[in-house]
Amino acid sequence: MSWGTELWDQFDNLEKHTQWGIDTLEKCIKFVKERTEIELSYAKQLRNLSKKYQPKKNSKEEEEYKYTSCKAFISTLNEMNDYAGQHEVISENMASQIIVDLARYVQELKQERKSNFHDGRKAQQHIETCWKQLESSKRRFERDCKEADRAQQYFEKMDADINVTKADVEKARQQAQIRHQMAEDSKADYSSILQKFNHEQHEYYHTHIPNIFQKIQEMEERRIVRIGESMKTYAEVDRQVIPIIGKCLDGIVKAAESIDQKNDSQLVIEAYKSGFEPPGDIEFEDYTQPMKRTVSDNSLSNSRGEGKPDLKFGGKSKGKLWPFIKKNKGATPEDFSNLPPEQRRKKLQQKVDELNKEIQKEMDQRDAITKMKDVYLKNPQMGDPASLDHKLAEVSQNIEKLRLETQKFEAWLAEVEGRLPARSEQARRQSGLYDSQNPPTVNNCAQDRESPDGSYTEEQSQESEVKVLATDFDDEFDDEEPLPAIGTCKALYTFEGQNEGTISVVEGETLYVIEEDKGDGWTRIRRNEDEEGYVPTSYVEVCLDKNAKGAKTYI
Repeated sequence: MSWGTELWDQFDNLEKHTQWGIDTLEKCIKFVKERTEIELSYAKQLRNLSKKYQPKKNSKEEEEYKYTSCKAFISTLNEMNDYAGQHEVISENMASQIIVDLARYVQELKQERKSNFHDGRKAQQHIETCWKQLESSKRRFERDCKEADRAQQYFEKMDADINVTKADVEKARQQAQIRHQMAEDSKADYSSILQKFNHEQHEYYHTHIPNIFQKIQEMEERRIVRIGESMKTYAEVDRQVIPIIGKCLDGIVKAAESIDQKNDSQLVIEAYKSGFEPPGDIEFEDYTQPMKRTVSDNSLSNSRGEGKPDLKFGGKSKGKLWPFIKKNKGATPEDFSNLPPEQRRKKLQQKVDELNKEIQKEMDQRDAITKMKDVYLKNPQMGDPASLDHKLAEVSQNIEKLRLETQKFEAWLAEVEGRLPARSEQARRQSGLYDSQNPPTVNNCAQDRESPDGSYTEEQSQESEVKVLATDFDDEFDDEEPLPAIGTCKALYTFEGQNEGTISVVEGETLYVIEEDKGDGWTRIRRNEDEEGYVPTSYVEVCLDKNAKGAKTYI
């Protein structure tokens, strides 16, 4: 099966077919190129998707990813990022192993095709020239033969005419001979050219054209084989990344299997545990006697008062509000005093750990500077030791500041960890009554009432109210006098009292103390007759009046 023998007369069709073959090859290149662009676009979209759902650093969202389910989700995002990388590998390999290779091959193929068909056209032109020579020789031979016949006929006519002179007859005979000789010469020339043409034609159709068409056939078959090889490479590029993609998917499955619902449940407990105990049982209320009520030391109802009920007569309450009756919607206090005990302890411990890390970092920097200074002292040519003194002093100052800050937070932490569960004076702060004003028939409660989420609440339940006759107590509460000052205090730090019941103070300001710290970390102060409230005890330096009843002098 050879194009040279089977398609000897299909030069133009072969030229069209081979051009179609090159167009097909270029179409394959374009297909693979668009595939690489799709792979790159897909990889980019996957990476952007993975980045979009990654938790932002130093955000609340990042804290949520301590749960195993969220960690598994992060692992999935990371695996998808690696998965996207494999699609980039597919794009790169297809570009280098298929597109570049085929593009170079197409150029070579075009040059080879051009050369082969140039040889074919050259052979065609040669045979056409030989054919024209043959046709010209044939027409000349035909013309000479006709001229010879006419000359012979004229001679015979002259020879038969008795009226023609002998000279004219001789002239006609010579002319006829000349024409016959010319015809013979044309015949010989035609015969020679014909033989030559037949030889050239035989060479053309049995040698030149078969050879040229054979080269074109081989060129076309190589093109077909190259397309097949490119298709194999196309599949192999995909196959090479399958194991890695499989590992990515296995990583996602492994991350999913690592999810521990029990552990996540425990983390929820650690995150939101307030540290308070649930309320105790409520005793039967005997309306013939003042109400009695006993609860556990950490009862949630203790915000109503520890034996000093928030008496309501005609819907009127005389008591002061506890600082954390409402959640703080502003800035978080530095000592996290707006949080329940357990959460506050965790925050303080976290802050202490962070400060210790910063101290260690500064100490390492100080040690490095000290070593460098020693090197400069031993080798003055390397640098001036005095140039490091300023930096060393700055680092030492930073360490001292961090240590003071750490001590402050450690003091708050020790206060939280060492606090007794029973705080018998808390309710009194809410009611604003002294012991002398308390009805003797009401039992003391042991704990402030706080809402389940750890914030204090001002809601007064019906059960916590002391139901007594208004006529017995109206006069006593309507005539309540402002609490007397028991000492003075100086603000060590500025405090922004953003919660109800607190009061803002400025560093260095002197105020009156009207109620000392009862173990809960708060001191009640007054600026003037209309401004009073609670401030953190650690923010003020207290000096109590020694003449005040039960007063103690402390800082």
